[in-house]
Amino acid sequence: MEIDGTRDESLVNPEFDINETKLHNSFRQKTWDETITKDSWMVFKIMAEFVDGYEKLAKIGPCVSIFGSARLKPENKYYEMAVEIAEKITKLGFGIITGGGPGIMEAGNKGAFNAKGKSIGLNIDLPFEQHFNPYINKSYSMNFDYFFVRKVMFVKYSQGFVVMPGGFGTLDELTEAMTLIQTNKIGKFPIVLVGSEFWGGLLDWFKATLLKEGMIAEDDLDLYRVVDTADEAVAHIKAFYDKYSVNVNF
Repeated sequence: MEIDGTRDESLVNPEFDINETKLHNSFRQKTWDETITKDSWMVFKIMAEFVDGYEKLAKIGPCVSIFGSARLKPENKYYEMAVEIAEKITKLGFGIITGGGPGIMEAGNKGAFNAKGKSIGLNIDLPFEQHFNPYINKSYSMNFDYFFVRKVMFVKYSQGFVVMPGGFGTLDELTEAMTLIQTNKIGKFPIVLVGSEFWGGLLDWFKATLLKEGMIAEDDLDLYRVVDTADEAVAHIKAFYDKYSVNVNF
């Protein structure tokens, strides 16, 4: 197929594969005007997202991020568990940060909302799945175009991470937090994986493949705790901060 990049077929033919359009554009050499007016100016948009995030979140106090699938419904056991976890963590004095959308994100914000705590939603513009849930404090509701900016906000303003079952996005957020802790870029904050049955296969692979091949160290397996109940998840985070005599209620 010829790749000339001079025409966006999806605008002419609705049946045209949008991915094919993106492939075409990736091969096309951009003009100087396009580089200056689009790519270079993108830097300022990225900077604006960082500045807006820093200004809004700088004074939120201690928070725990809750990650998980956008696709889980309120009747799902993990949705219900996320609500309970968020409520109990909020009562310890933490705010709750989520991706701001449906599913587990909604559950986390709902728990914080129910407990009358800080409920922060960091949304992302996506063509499917994502929309703001109704349990976010309006002053802490943000929308991002760039995943990497949003992930910075998750880890910069969180003192703990609760990871519920989820897909690629959840894995991305989990491994981001683990990598930053492993490399001492952020503090060794608690990471709680909820659902031993769900996470078991991945954790077995960590040991049988990553550890065996020398790609991680034995100590890296201590970066997370696996639990199966809301009480266990909350107890782990509480015990971590009790050990350091940290008062989170400020």
